[in-house]
Amino acid sequence: MAIAADSDDNRMRILRAAERLMAERGIDGVSLREINRTANQGNASALHYHFGDRQGLVDAILDRHQRTSDPRRHLMLDAYEEAGDGDIRMLASALVDPLVEKLRDDDGGRAYLRVAHEFYSRAQRLEDLGPRRNPTASAARWHRLVAARLPQQEERRYPSRYPALRLALGETARRAQDKPRRDDALFASTLTDFVAAVLDTTGSAETSALLGQHASRSRRPAGTSSTPPDRPRGGR
Repeated sequence: MAIAADSDDNRMRILRAAERLMAERGIDGVSLREINRTANQGNASALHYHFGDRQGLVDAILDRHQRTSDPRRHLMLDAYEEAGDGDIRMLASALVDPLVEKLRDDDGGRAYLRVAHEFYSRAQRLEDLGPRRNPTASAARWHRLVAARLPQQEERRYPSRYPALRLALGETARRAQDKPRRDDALFASTLTDFVAAVLDTTGSAETSALLGQHASRSRRPAGTSSTPPDRPRGGR
């Protein structure tokens, strides 16, 4: 039991060192060796033993903090479903409020927000912004409920829940770089307004026309052209 406790303690030391250093210098801006050394690990392979590689370490940072946010977000999503009126602002608040609470988390919450923002900002595919790890997590549930509430958004190439997520993460991460402030409630309410507006945005006529053009091209058989063929030379 003592060995297991020591192992858990070493794992948490590495996690806390990693989230602090990565928040300050970026996910790729610090070496794994330095993280290991900062966590006072005499065994040079301790980080690899617990996390495998850099990606495994980042995943563990995200999972650690998302698990502590899950109960709050699940409660808010329960309230949304019980209300039954499809209120967009309730969904926006369920995304924003647990993130803002991390600003008051002295156990690495502010560092987590900065690491999470960088991680999701680097995502090259929309799927990487979604619930890719744990379908029972509150984030996965949030994605499902937004998709069900706004089916017209899901028909687009870029559903509004993705930029809404980027906005929420970006603004909370920006605030996490500052000293703690007293107006977190006002900040959360204002950010919720912005996120709700993004979620429920109405596409412009220009966007609708471009979507129609894209759909038309997607339905065209391979090898065909959208322009008429050249007229044969000498012909009329």
